[in-house]
Amino acid sequence: MNIKKILFPTDFSEGSNNALPYAADMARHYNAKLYLFHVIQDIAEATGWYVPHVSLDELYKDMEKNAAKEMDRYGVEEFRGLKDIEHIVVKGTPYKEILKFAGENKADLIVIGTHGRKGIDRVIFGSTAEKVVRDAPCPVLSVRLPVHEAKK
Repeated sequence: MNIKKILFPTDFSEGSNNALPYAADMARHYNAKLYLFHVIQDIAEATGWYVPHVSLDELYKDMEKNAAKEMDRYGVEEFRGLKDIEHIVVKGTPYKEILKFAGENKADLIVIGTHGRKGIDRVIFGSTAEKVVRDAPCPVLSVRLPVHEAKK
């Protein structure tokens, strides 16, 4: 197995935080480049609402600035000692952007956290991780929250 590029999409949630040590350990083990990837949800596309362009531009600028700050702080301890990490923030639909980036950059592995949503939450929000697993151009390691792991 030859893993040189690992994509770690994060939304800074509990699910992502739980997957973070897996991404760091895999990058360390394979001496791979790690892409720390965050997608700012396209609000107009997600809601279907019309929002004045000027308002959205300002909102996205603010969101990008905050995401960049969060990326700089995110996983500092876990990523300590890793030499090749790239931080990327894009705007769009999360699963589409993850798949696009993985394909264009020839990722060898995607490490993604899951939320474990069920019922109406799953119907409304869908599952980014599920869509990534289904359509990814490379293997995907999906990491569940501990509360959702099977009891032994």
